[in-house]
Amino acid sequence: MNQAKIDKLVSRLRYNVGSKPRKLKNIDGPEGRLRKIKKTLTAVIKYERIELNYARADETRGYVERLISEALRHGPQHIETMELAKFWIIEKQLIHKLFKVLVPRYQDYTTSFTKLHNAPYIYPGFAYKRAVLELKGNVYPAIEQVNPYQHNLLHNLLLDAARKEYRMEKYKEIAANMKF
Repeated sequence: MNQAKIDKLVSRLRYNVGSKPRKLKNIDGPEGRLRKIKKTLTAVIKYERIELNYARADETRGYVERLISEALRHGPQHIETMELAKFWIIEKQLIHKLFKVLVPRYQDYTTSFTKLHNAPYIYPGFAYKRAVLELKGNVYPAIEQVNPYQHNLLHNLLLDAARKEYRMEKYKEIAANMKF
C-alpha cells in the first residue's frame, strides 16, 4: 500500500534514457545550451514534428517527456508545473496548447509521448547524424510505414509508372529493330 502512494509522488519517464553521455557544446556555455533546448522544445510543441541533429533531438526529448508528464500529473492549477511550463516554453500561447490539447491527448498513454526517428544525412559526408522528433498522435502522415510494399503508396505508384514507361520504350525499340 505504501508502494502505491510513493509511485504517485515520483514522476517516471516513459522511455529509456541512454547511458552514453551527450557531447553537446555551445559557444555560450550552459546558458546557450539551455536556450537551444528551450527553442527546440517550443518548436516540438508548436509544430509537433521537427527535423534536427540527433544529439539535440535526443536531449530535448527528455525535457518534452518530463514537461508533458508533469502537466498530466498536476494540471494547470499547480504553481510549480506552471512555472516549469513558463520556463521551458518560449511562446507563452503554447502553454495553453500544452494543457488544453496535449494533456487530454496523452491522458491514457502508457508509453512515451514522443518518437525519435533516424533521418537521412543532408548530403554525403555531412558530419552530424539527423533525426526527426515528433509528438505521437499528431496530424501528419506516419513516418514509419507498416507495409512499405503496399500498392497504393505514392512511391510505389511512381515506380510502377516508371517501370511501365521503361517497358514501353524497350518495346518500341524492339519493334523498330524487327521491321525489315
